[in-house]
Amino acid sequence: MSHPFHGVAPLPHLGVIRAQGEEAAKFLHGQLTQDFALLGPHEARLAAFCNAKGRMLASFVAFQRSPDEILLVCSRDLLPGALKRLSMFVLRSKAKLSDASADVALYGLAGDAVPSPASAPWTLGQHSGGHVVHLYPADGSPRALWAGPAGTVPEGAAMDPALWQWGEVRSGIATLTTPVVEAFVPQMLNYESVGGVNFKKGCYPGQEVVARSQFRGTLKRRAFVAHADAELATGQEVFQAADPEQPAGVVAEAARAPGGGWDAIVSLQLTAAEAGDLHAGTAGGPALKLLPLPYPLLADI
Repeated sequence: MSHPFHGVAPLPHLGVIRAQGEEAAKFLHGQLTQDFALLGPHEARLAAFCNAKGRMLASFVAFQRSPDEILLVCSRDLLPGALKRLSMFVLRSKAKLSDASADVALYGLAGDAVPSPASAPWTLGQHSGGHVVHLYPADGSPRALWAGPAGTVPEGAAMDPALWQWGEVRSGIATLTTPVVEAFVPQMLNYESVGGVNFKKGCYPGQEVVARSQFRGTLKRRAFVAHADAELATGQEVFQAADPEQPAGVVAEAARAPGGGWDAIVSLQLTAAEAGDLHAGTAGGPALKLLPLPYPLLADI
């Protein structure tokens, strides 16, 4: 990677939901796309919270901070809505949900700042007085999410948060934000290929739709990493030149590329991705160039 993708970046755009109580894991297991019943002390989870139609309301990186406490890291802009909706399902569960954003410091670690050896994605460790969740790399550079007590900072040189955001895009794993709430079933963002969906676990909201998408070969949209010379924005529609009326996809996350232009994760119809000649905003808008996906899709394995 030709860019100095090393260091420690603050992540003020993220927030934390705390699930506490002896049934916290059991409760989350029944609400999210991943397995929380078997969540171990050295594991984290990527998980989606879906509505009844299988559409994503939030995405979380979650881990156990203590035996009866799980922290769920998500985009701060959609945290209040997700917390409110999750709380409606608690009922008689021995679990309590709260916004813990003010109590937890969140930082992104990249390159040399990631404790070595770099571990497999969704591995949980300890570092610099906090928990560290190993993430998917960006262009081969290791990345991790660090969560510690409010006011603390992990060791490492400071890194521009904009560079961290770019690394998020280059990893090919989108974090859901408000402009794209209810726009995707998890597979439209490749979540089933990067550890975000467990097909063996029991019921959760939207489960039937998510399972059906997987097992009947009905997946018509996938996430791709793309580059454009012009600015791209989350929620922006993507068009294939031959069909100016119907959008073929949507930008799920975008960031300024350090080498110029913008990179984005776009969720696209497979037919449009194969046809090429893709444009942002309108059929005559800035051209999008699809880049190689940084991980294999489950269907290809």
